[in-house]
Amino acid sequence: MIIPSIDIMDGCAVQLVGGKDKAIDAGDPFPIAERFALAGEIAVIDLDAAIGNGDNRDLIARLVDRFPCRVGGGIRTRDRALEWLDAGARRIIIGTAAEPELLEALPRERVVVALDAYHGDVMVEGWRRPTGRNVLDRIAELKGLAGGFLVTWIEKEGRLTGVDLDKIAEVVRAAGDVRVTAAGGITTTDEIAEIDRLGADAQVGMALYTEQMDFAEAIVAPMRSDRPDGLWPTVIVDERGCALGLAYSDLDSVKAAVTGREGVYHSRTRGLWVKGQSSGNTQQLLRIDLDCDRDTLRFMVRQAGEGFCHHGSWTCWGDDRGLARLARRLLARAGQAPEGSYTKRLLDDPALLAAKLTEEANELIEADTPDDVAAEAADVIYFALVAMARAGVGLAEIEDVLQRREWRVTRRPGDAKTETNE
Repeated sequence: MIIPSIDIMDGCAVQLVGGKDKAIDAGDPFPIAERFALAGEIAVIDLDAAIGNGDNRDLIARLVDRFPCRVGGGIRTRDRALEWLDAGARRIIIGTAAEPELLEALPRERVVVALDAYHGDVMVEGWRRPTGRNVLDRIAELKGLAGGFLVTWIEKEGRLTGVDLDKIAEVVRAAGDVRVTAAGGITTTDEIAEIDRLGADAQVGMALYTEQMDFAEAIVAPMRSDRPDGLWPTVIVDERGCALGLAYSDLDSVKAAVTGREGVYHSRTRGLWVKGQSSGNTQQLLRIDLDCDRDTLRFMVRQAGEGFCHHGSWTCWGDDRGLARLARRLLARAGQAPEGSYTKRLLDDPALLAAKLTEEANELIEADTPDDVAAEAADVIYFALVAMARAGVGLAEIEDVLQRREWRVTRRPGDAKTETNE
């Protein structure tokens, strides 16, 4: 699959040729990240930190807070590595400092070791100092300590000259069950497909910035179909992963979806189909995922209106249930709850809402049977959802916060607050 890359220097997204000459200054990285996030994780590299010329920590921290990022550049200590992991980086990329002493102190599955090679010789310090060590030898030394390898062929980086698939295959074999990401010179979507078939990911920068490679084509490059019509079954899910329905896609519909960042599919009767164009039940496209067999797509969308189904339900299997349905209904009613309803009374009276939250939390604490705990927890959750709706916060946003906390490596003590430690 593709891993889009954003290299940052002096606060701007840039592309360098051979790690030295600036070929592109693309400016603000946020609009770029917004688009690239459709493909999943983004590689964000702090070039200034890599070469020891300051850093872009504050800017990258804001990117990490909004987008799924793997972060690299200048990570040479355990403290700096943990800082990025605790901030929510999905993975960190370590190059110069990738030695056993540091790697053993970090969660293996979230560490990618960067091996930047110039004609096979591993380079460090922002590609400026040769080590005299071979890429394959370094993989053999470190693969027990790394969750992934990012191998960049510097002599090809930024030059759009294509890749050596034999070298990538050699690296993949050497890495064994450790996932490899290949970078440097990747120019065509056919190369992305071939790299994927070798069992590796393709990190791409220059070809996307110059528009020599179409982003939508790059996302679906590994896809295949055994259908006579060549279509890809597409599972549509909401932000929480709830399946809304099944549709079909082809390259044209994926291109339209990526361009408009909306739910666009291939209708077998109508051709290109923009969801919600007539009903108003529109979709904002958040992400496109490929399944393990590369024959089915998943569109994650922010669904508006009544739902996905043309019968007016949230899913094609009827309405959803539970917390998701209640949270969505409360959020929709936050500004127009029926007069006389208890929800409206709570929304209009913050003091009452606060009192009820406190009351029900105490009752949950005192509950001592499974049935009582379930009933009191339901009360607490209802009032918490009302408080969320009053602030315009949905359940998916709460889940995002909890997920970021799970990614933290450094744990807080979790002691109860007192007047002296508040």
